Amino acid sequence: MNPGTFSSILFERPSDEVQREDPSMFRDLNLDQVFAAVASGRDEYDLMPFFATPLRDVRAVEYRHEAQRDMADDALSKAVAEFTRAMHEMRDDLGLSGKLRDRYSKERWFLDAARVYGQAVTALAEALTAIEPGSRGFTAFRQYLADYTQSEAFTGLIADIARVTSALDEVRYCVLIKGNRVRVTRYEGEADYSAEVQRTFAKFAERTVKDYRVGFRGRAEMDHVEARILDLVARLYPEVFQALDGFCASHSGYLDETIRVFDREVQFYAGYRDFIAPMRAAGLEFCYPVMSPDAKETSVQGAFDLALAAKLMPKAGAIVRNDFHLTGSERIFVVTGPNHGGKTTFARLFGQLHYLASLGYPVPAGQAALFLPDRVFTHFEREEDLATLRGKFEDELVRIKGVLDEATGDSVLVMNESFASTTLRDALFVGERVLDRMTALGLLGVYVTFVDELASRNAACVSVVATVAPDNPAERTLKIVRKPADGLAYAAAIAGKYRLTYRQLKERLT
Repeated sequence: MNPGTFSSILFERPSDEVQREDPSMFRDLNLDQVFAAVASGRDEYDLMPFFATPLRDVRAVEYRHEAQRDMADDALSKAVAEFTRAMHEMRDDLGLSGKLRDRYSKERWFLDAARVYGQAVTALAEALTAIEPGSRGFTAFRQYLADYTQSEAFTGLIADIARVTSALDEVRYCVLIKGNRVRVTRYEGEADYSAEVQRTFAKFAERTVKDYRVGFRGRAEMDHVEARILDLVARLYPEVFQALDGFCASHSGYLDETIRVFDREVQFYAGYRDFIAPMRAAGLEFCYPVMSPDAKETSVQGAFDLALAAKLMPKAGAIVRNDFHLTGSERIFVVTGPNHGGKTTFARLFGQLHYLASLGYPVPAGQAALFLPDRVFTHFEREEDLATLRGKFEDELVRIKGVLDEATGDSVLVMNESFASTTLRDALFVGERVLDRMTALGLLGVYVTFVDELASRNAACVSVVATVAPDNPAERTLKIVRKPADGLAYAAAIAGKYRLTYRQLKERLT
């Protein structure tokens, strides 16, 4: 990116914003909860479309990594926060201007909005010049601001704001009220009776007493009397109010589109940073993953389910982390083990890692080397939909066919407890066909199943098992480790729970 050609802090090139993801996948991975939390308090920025626009190019991902590293700098982060606060104030002023009925009130709030905007842009430009950011995005934006603040359009705006504001500040008038008549005149140096009254009674003020003065409400909307007084003041100072009219007419489109877009887009970074900050403080690690456009070897250390960690706050530091890797021709984790052993959590974190990485976010792990997928698909258990007139098993088959028809060798597919509604024989048969298709495509995936035989289907499948405590099979460690599926842990735990082990049966019979 060349200086002066800045257009977006999220997308280095317009071509990077190409495809929208199906948000139904978010629910399966609990990313809907994550994104709702990231966007919380930022409704005005409409961030959800950004969450549904993953990147397909490693350079585009690194562009976002660089920008977020810059925002880790306290000075830059503070400058951006002050800028966005001022832009929020500007939008409030514009909104108020649009709601008011009185002409001059509307124009005065519009002038104030422009003033806030000018100060915000100038302050951010000066801050970025002093900070000297290292990312492509902020470096280009700094140059854009430098050029913009020196442009004729901006300098003219600032000059006109100062000229009109100064003229309005010089307006002085008197209001004479007699009965139901109100007279408005120019101020000609008349005595300030309020000051005289205060001086007269100051000698009687021996101690602090209750203040009985009535305060005026600081509302923006004027009543009909105030509006009429303002109209009369405008007649007394026609040049001043004509200048105000002219300002609003000539600067109606003062807001620069690129700056407006930056104000919105930078919230994509700020929201996520604020979301993960408490988790980092609790001891959880996040990292910028090393992304590859073609190598599917995967290595992750200390990964955890981000949505689960957010729920566990402020005790998220105790969450179990898992390590995993895929090498050579390995592509698919087949996860077996006892119920409530962390299998679904592992499946979700696998999908979360890849999708968050494709958004350019730091991922919930200590270290990560990941493949950049073209799509992330999910196939989770669903409640029966009576409108489709299909049974649960049939619905699962229809959905997985649709997924496999759309998936490519560059996709990620997360399957959780699929085909659990049918018999073991059918689940094995269908599972083998699905794994064969996934292997033929060459995609990366996780397949959580109760069918142990699937774990060793082919060389692309890697068997991982949700483990239990060695001395207490009923206790889940929530650790997922590489080992052959055996089903013993779950069977032993269930038998022990219902006192059906050989030893327990023998004791009961005797």
